Amino acid sequence: MPLAYLYHPDCLLHDMGTGHPERPSRISAIEEKLRVSHLMDLARYYEAPLATRQQLARVHGTKYIDTVLNFEGKEGYTYLDPDTMLTPQTPQAALRAAGALTHATDLVLTKKHNVAFCNIRPPGHHALRNQAMGFCFFNNVAVGVAHAIEEYGLERVAIMDFDVHHGNGTEEIFANDPRVMLCSTFQHPFYPGSGADTVSDHIINVPLPAGTTGEKFREAVTTQCLPALHQFAPQLIFISAGFDAHEDDGISMMRLQVDDYIWVTQQMLEIADKYAEGQIVSTLEGGYELQALAQSVAAHLKVLIRA
Repeated sequence: MPLAYLYHPDCLLHDMGTGHPERPSRISAIEEKLRVSHLMDLARYYEAPLATRQQLARVHGTKYIDTVLNFEGKEGYTYLDPDTMLTPQTPQAALRAAGALTHATDLVLTKKHNVAFCNIRPPGHHALRNQAMGFCFFNNVAVGVAHAIEEYGLERVAIMDFDVHHGNGTEEIFANDPRVMLCSTFQHPFYPGSGADTVSDHIINVPLPAGTTGEKFREAVTTQCLPALHQFAPQLIFISAGFDAHEDDGISMMRLQVDDYIWVTQQMLEIADKYAEGQIVSTLEGGYELQALAQSVAAHLKVLIRA
Protein backbone atom coordinates (compact mmCIF):
# COMPACT_ATOMS: atom_id res chain seq x y z
CA MET A 1 0.00 0.00 0.00
CA PRO A 2 1.34 3.48 -0.81
CA LEU A 3 2.01 6.10 1.81
CA ALA A 4 -0.97 8.26 2.73
CA TYR A 5 0.12 11.88 2.34
CA LEU A 6 -2.09 14.47 4.05
CA TYR A 7 -1.99 18.19 3.39
CA HIS A 8 -4.26 21.18 2.79
CA PRO A 9 -3.48 24.59 1.23
CA ASP A 10 -5.06 26.25 4.28
CA CYS A 11 -1.91 25.30 6.17
CA LEU A 12 -0.09 27.97 4.15
CA LEU A 13 -2.44 30.74 5.28
CA HIS A 14 -1.16 30.97 8.84
CA ASP A 15 1.70 33.49 8.73
CA MET A 16 3.26 35.02 11.84
CA GLY A 17 5.24 37.63 9.93
CA THR A 18 8.50 38.25 8.11
CA GLY A 19 11.45 36.67 9.83
CA HIS A 20 9.45 34.19 11.90
CA PRO A 21 11.04 30.73 11.53
CA GLU A 22 7.71 28.86 11.45
CA ARG A 23 6.76 30.09 8.00
CA PRO A 24 4.62 28.80 5.12
CA SER A 25 7.66 28.10 2.92
CA ARG A 26 8.49 25.13 5.15
CA ILE A 27 5.58 23.23 3.61
CA SER A 28 6.36 24.38 0.08
CA ALA A 29 10.01 23.32 0.34
CA ILE A 30 8.99 19.84 1.43
CA GLU A 31 6.43 19.46 -1.36
CA GLU A 32 8.94 20.57 -3.99
CA LYS A 33 11.56 18.10 -2.74
CA LEU A 34 9.05 15.25 -2.74
CA ARG A 35 7.97 16.16 -6.26
CA VAL A 36 11.44 16.33 -7.82
CA SER A 37 12.54 13.16 -6.04
CA HIS A 38 9.40 11.36 -7.35
CA LEU A 39 8.42 10.26 -3.86
CA MET A 40 4.96 11.72 -4.44
CA ASP A 41 4.56 9.10 -7.15
CA LEU A 42 4.68 6.51 -4.34
CA ALA A 43 2.10 8.25 -2.17
CA ARG A 44 -1.62 8.86 -2.28
CA TYR A 45 -2.72 12.41 -1.55
CA TYR A 46 -5.54 13.16 0.88
CA GLU A 47 -6.92 16.59 1.68
CA ALA A 48 -6.77 17.22 5.42
CA PRO A 49 -10.26 17.77 6.84
CA LEU A 50 -11.17 20.23 9.57
CA ALA A 51 -10.91 18.75 13.05
CA THR A 52 -14.19 18.76 14.96
CA ARG A 53 -14.69 20.35 18.36
CA GLN A 54 -15.31 16.89 19.78
CA GLN A 55 -11.93 15.69 18.51
CA LEU A 56 -10.15 18.74 19.92
CA ALA A 57 -11.96 18.54 23.27
CA ARG A 58 -10.44 15.13 23.99
CA VAL A 59 -7.12 16.89 24.62
CA HIS A 60 -7.95 20.61 25.01
CA GLY A 61 -10.28 22.60 27.26
CA THR A 62 -13.37 24.10 25.65
CA LYS A 63 -12.54 27.67 26.73
CA TYR A 64 -9.10 27.38 25.16
CA ILE A 65 -10.57 25.95 21.93
CA ASP A 66 -12.89 28.96 21.80
CA THR A 67 -9.95 31.34 22.30
CA VAL A 68 -8.33 30.02 19.13
CA LEU A 69 -11.37 29.48 16.96
CA ASN A 70 -13.13 32.73 17.81
CA PHE A 71 -10.26 34.73 16.33
CA GLU A 72 -11.26 33.79 12.78
CA GLY A 73 -12.28 36.86 10.81
CA LYS A 74 -10.66 39.34 13.18
CA GLU A 75 -7.85 41.65 12.12
CA GLY A 76 -4.22 41.88 13.14
CA TYR A 77 -2.30 39.63 15.52
CA THR A 78 -2.92 38.40 19.05
CA TYR A 79 0.06 37.01 20.94
CA LEU A 80 -0.72 33.90 22.98
CA ASP A 81 2.91 33.64 24.04
CA PRO A 82 5.99 35.68 23.02
CA ASP A 83 6.54 33.78 19.75
CA THR A 84 3.09 32.31 19.05
CA MET A 85 0.49 34.62 17.59
CA LEU A 86 -3.00 34.23 16.27
CA THR A 87 -3.80 35.69 12.87
CA PRO A 88 -7.19 35.75 11.14
CA GLN A 89 -6.16 32.66 9.16
CA THR A 90 -4.72 30.68 12.09
CA PRO A 91 -7.95 28.94 13.17
CA GLN A 92 -8.51 27.41 9.73
CA ALA A 93 -4.92 26.26 9.43
CA ALA A 94 -4.88 24.83 12.97
CA LEU A 95 -8.10 22.93 12.35
CA ARG A 96 -6.65 21.43 9.16
CA ALA A 97 -3.46 20.42 10.96
CA ALA A 98 -5.32 18.63 13.74
CA GLY A 99 -7.82 17.17 11.28
CA ALA A 100 -4.99 15.68 9.26
CA LEU A 101 -4.02 13.56 12.25
CA THR A 102 -7.50 12.17 12.82
CA HIS A 103 -7.93 11.34 9.14
CA ALA A 104 -4.47 9.78 8.93
CA THR A 105 -5.34 7.66 11.96
CA ASP A 106 -8.55 6.53 10.26
CA LEU A 107 -6.71 5.65 7.05
CA VAL A 108 -4.17 3.52 8.91
CA LEU A 109 -6.46 1.80 11.40
CA THR A 110 -9.01 0.91 8.70
CA LYS A 111 -6.14 -0.74 6.76
CA LYS A 112 -6.33 1.54 3.75
CA HIS A 113 -2.66 2.38 4.36
CA ASN A 114 0.05 1.10 6.66
CA VAL A 115 1.76 4.45 7.03
CA ALA A 116 0.75 8.09 6.76
CA PHE A 117 2.57 11.42 6.82
CA CYS A 118 0.93 14.75 7.62
CA ASN A 119 2.74 17.68 5.97
CA ILE A 120 0.99 20.30 8.04
CA ARG A 121 1.47 23.45 10.05
CA PRO A 122 1.16 24.97 12.56
CA PRO A 123 3.01 22.28 14.50
CA GLY A 124 1.60 20.95 17.76
CA HIS A 125 3.78 19.23 20.34
CA HIS A 126 4.24 22.29 22.59
CA ALA A 127 0.51 23.02 22.81
CA LEU A 128 -0.72 22.37 26.33
CA ARG A 129 -4.25 21.45 27.24
CA ASN A 130 -5.15 25.08 27.84
CA GLN A 131 -2.29 27.10 26.41
CA ALA A 132 -0.56 27.79 23.09
CA MET A 133 3.21 28.00 23.06
CA GLY A 134 6.26 27.39 20.90
CA PHE A 135 4.52 28.09 17.54
CA CYS A 136 1.81 25.53 18.45
CA PHE A 137 -1.96 25.98 18.92
CA PHE A 138 -3.59 22.54 18.94
CA ASN A 139 -1.57 19.47 19.86
CA ASN A 140 -1.98 17.66 16.56
CA VAL A 141 -0.34 14.37 17.53
CA ALA A 142 -2.29 14.25 20.80
CA VAL A 143 -5.54 14.75 18.86
CA GLY A 144 -4.59 11.78 16.66
CA VAL A 145 -3.62 9.58 19.60
CA ALA A 146 -6.82 10.35 21.50
CA HIS A 147 -8.81 9.58 18.33
CA ALA A 148 -7.11 6.18 18.03
CA ILE A 149 -7.93 5.36 21.65
CA GLU A 150 -11.51 6.64 21.72
CA GLU A 151 -12.69 5.56 18.27
CA TYR A 152 -10.77 2.30 17.87
CA GLY A 153 -10.32 1.15 21.45
CA LEU A 154 -6.53 0.89 21.32
CA GLU A 155 -4.91 0.19 24.67
CA ARG A 156 -1.25 0.94 23.85
CA VAL A 157 -0.23 3.82 21.60
CA ALA A 158 3.34 5.10 21.38
CA ILE A 159 4.69 8.49 20.31
CA MET A 160 8.29 8.95 19.19
CA ASP A 161 9.18 12.64 19.29
CA PHE A 162 12.66 13.40 17.91
CA ASP A 163 12.19 17.16 17.57
CA VAL A 164 15.07 19.16 19.10
CA HIS A 165 12.63 20.57 21.68
CA HIS A 166 10.93 18.59 24.43
CA GLY A 167 7.35 17.62 23.60
CA ASN A 168 6.06 19.27 26.76
CA GLY A 169 2.49 19.70 25.61
CA THR A 170 2.20 16.05 24.64
CA GLU A 171 3.66 15.04 28.00
CA GLU A 172 1.22 17.23 29.92
CA ILE A 173 -1.78 15.85 28.06
CA PHE A 174 -0.86 12.19 28.55
CA ALA A 175 1.06 12.37 31.84
CA ASN A 176 -1.62 10.39 33.67
CA ASP A 177 -2.64 8.07 30.83
CA PRO A 178 -0.61 4.83 30.83
CA ARG A 179 -2.21 3.81 27.53
CA VAL A 180 0.17 6.28 25.86
CA MET A 181 3.95 6.03 25.86
CA LEU A 182 5.87 9.17 24.89
CA CYS A 183 9.55 8.93 23.99
CA SER A 184 10.99 12.43 23.54
CA THR A 185 14.61 13.20 22.66
CA PHE A 186 15.60 16.85 22.97
CA GLN A 187 18.41 19.30 23.54
CA HIS A 188 18.72 20.29 27.21
CA PRO A 189 18.95 22.84 28.67
CA PHE A 190 16.92 24.47 25.92
CA TYR A 191 13.40 25.70 25.19
CA PRO A 192 10.94 24.97 26.80
CA GLY A 193 13.18 23.97 29.72
CA SER A 194 11.12 20.94 30.73
CA GLY A 195 11.37 17.17 30.66
CA ALA A 196 14.72 16.43 32.27
CA ASP A 197 13.23 15.71 35.69
CA THR A 198 10.21 13.64 34.65
CA VAL A 199 9.84 10.30 36.43
CA SER A 200 7.32 8.00 34.76
CA ASP A 201 7.00 4.47 33.44
CA HIS A 202 5.36 5.68 30.24
CA ILE A 203 7.02 9.07 29.64
CA ILE A 204 10.58 8.40 28.45
CA ASN A 205 12.41 11.70 28.20
CA VAL A 206 15.95 11.74 26.83
CA PRO A 207 17.68 15.10 27.40
CA LEU A 208 20.80 15.56 25.26
CA PRO A 209 23.48 18.24 25.55
CA ALA A 210 24.19 20.85 22.90
CA GLY A 211 26.58 19.49 20.31
CA THR A 212 25.20 15.95 20.46
CA THR A 213 26.29 13.98 17.39
CA GLY A 214 24.36 11.34 15.52
CA GLU A 215 26.40 8.64 17.23
CA LYS A 216 25.39 9.85 20.69
CA PHE A 217 21.78 10.34 19.59
CA ARG A 218 21.61 6.76 18.32
CA GLU A 219 23.17 5.46 21.51
CA ALA A 220 20.59 7.31 23.63
CA VAL A 221 17.65 6.07 21.56
CA THR A 222 19.02 2.52 21.59
CA THR A 223 19.56 2.38 25.35
CA GLN A 224 16.58 4.39 26.58
CA CYS A 225 13.76 4.51 24.02
CA LEU A 226 13.90 1.19 22.22
CA PRO A 227 13.82 -1.10 25.30
CA ALA A 228 10.84 0.84 26.68
CA LEU A 229 9.00 0.62 23.37
CA HIS A 230 9.62 -3.11 23.06
CA GLN A 231 8.31 -3.66 26.58
CA PHE A 232 5.27 -1.49 25.86
CA ALA A 233 4.48 -3.33 22.58
CA PRO A 234 2.46 -0.51 20.97
CA GLN A 235 -0.52 -1.24 18.76
CA LEU A 236 0.13 1.96 16.79
CA ILE A 237 3.10 4.34 16.57
CA PHE A 238 2.88 8.08 16.04
CA ILE A 239 5.97 10.11 15.17
CA SER A 240 6.32 13.77 16.07
CA ALA A 241 8.82 14.34 13.30
CA GLY A 242 10.81 17.46 14.05
CA PHE A 243 13.97 17.96 11.99
CA ASP A 244 15.41 20.98 13.82
CA ALA A 245 18.18 18.93 15.47
CA HIS A 246 19.87 18.84 12.05
CA GLU A 247 23.37 20.28 12.09
CA ASP A 248 22.43 22.97 9.55
CA ASP A 249 19.38 24.20 11.46
CA GLY A 250 20.31 27.42 13.22
CA ILE A 251 17.50 27.17 15.77
CA SER A 252 19.43 24.57 17.78
CA MET A 253 22.92 23.41 18.61
CA MET A 254 22.62 19.72 17.76
CA ARG A 255 24.60 17.89 15.07
CA LEU A 256 22.27 15.32 13.54
CA GLN A 257 22.45 14.44 9.86
CA VAL A 258 19.96 13.02 7.36
CA ASP A 259 21.34 9.53 8.00
CA ASP A 260 20.33 9.82 11.66
CA TYR A 261 16.72 10.52 10.69
CA ILE A 262 16.84 7.53 8.36
CA TRP A 263 18.13 5.38 11.22
CA VAL A 264 15.54 6.45 13.81
CA THR A 265 12.73 5.99 11.28
CA GLN A 266 14.00 2.48 10.56
CA GLN A 267 13.92 1.71 14.28
CA MET A 268 10.31 2.84 14.53
CA LEU A 269 9.37 0.80 11.48
CA GLU A 270 10.93 -2.32 13.00
CA ILE A 271 8.94 -1.87 16.20
CA ALA A 272 5.77 -1.18 14.24
CA ASP A 273 6.33 -4.32 12.17
CA LYS A 274 6.78 -6.40 15.31
CA TYR A 275 3.87 -5.14 17.40
CA ALA A 276 1.61 -2.85 15.35
CA GLU A 277 1.16 -4.52 11.95
CA GLY A 278 3.56 -1.95 10.49
CA GLN A 279 1.20 0.93 11.31
CA ILE A 280 2.75 4.39 11.71
CA VAL A 281 1.32 7.91 11.57
CA SER A 282 3.98 10.61 11.25
CA THR A 283 3.44 14.36 11.45
CA LEU A 284 5.67 17.35 10.88
CA GLU A 285 6.79 19.31 13.92
CA GLY A 286 9.92 21.51 13.72
CA GLY A 287 12.63 22.06 11.12
CA TYR A 288 13.44 25.56 9.91
CA GLU A 289 16.43 25.44 7.54
CA LEU A 290 14.54 24.74 4.36
CA GLN A 291 17.06 22.61 2.47
CA ALA A 292 17.91 20.45 5.48
CA LEU A 293 14.21 20.15 6.32
CA ALA A 294 13.21 19.06 2.82
CA GLN A 295 16.06 16.55 2.54
CA SER A 296 15.32 15.10 5.97
CA VAL A 297 11.60 14.72 5.33
CA ALA A 298 12.26 13.04 1.98
CA ALA A 299 14.64 10.59 3.65
CA HIS A 300 12.12 9.94 6.44
CA LEU A 301 9.36 9.19 3.95
CA LYS A 302 11.56 7.01 1.78
CA VAL A 303 12.02 4.71 4.77
CA LEU A 304 8.31 4.69 5.56
CA ILE A 305 7.49 3.93 1.93
CA ARG A 306 10.15 1.19 2.03
CA ALA A 307 11.50 2.53 -1.24
